[in-house]
Amino acid sequence: MQFTKNYETVFILTPVLSESQIKDTVDKFRKVLTDNGAELVHEYNLGLRKLAYPIAHKNTGFYQIFEFVAPTNVVDVLETEYRRDERILRFLSTALDKHAVDYNERKRNGQIGKKRQTETAGEEAK
Repeated sequence: MQFTKNYETVFILTPVLSESQIKDTVDKFRKVLTDNGAELVHEYNLGLRKLAYPIAHKNTGFYQIFEFVAPTNVVDVLETEYRRDERILRFLSTALDKHAVDYNERKRNGQIGKKRQTETAGEEAK
């Protein structure tokens, strides 16, 4: 029996890629996860965003986030693949505790951030 944990990984793709190249790269890393026994819980494509500081002379990048449940050795395999791929500017993988898993689930269900939208709508009506 393998010990599993909840993880979240975010990686930033170089902005010079075409839309099909971005899709191929994301598919590649999704396949790395599933081929190594990970179960994808959710994925977010945040699109093109400005970087906090230039990386490799780039000021923007495409952000992709995977939330997954996997055996503990999968993150090492995934990060090795990140390092080998020139299309990846940066990456970060974190283990999620039960509070982070709960927060992500409530966020997906629209329970987080909803109050703020209601308050904003109420202020606009005044």
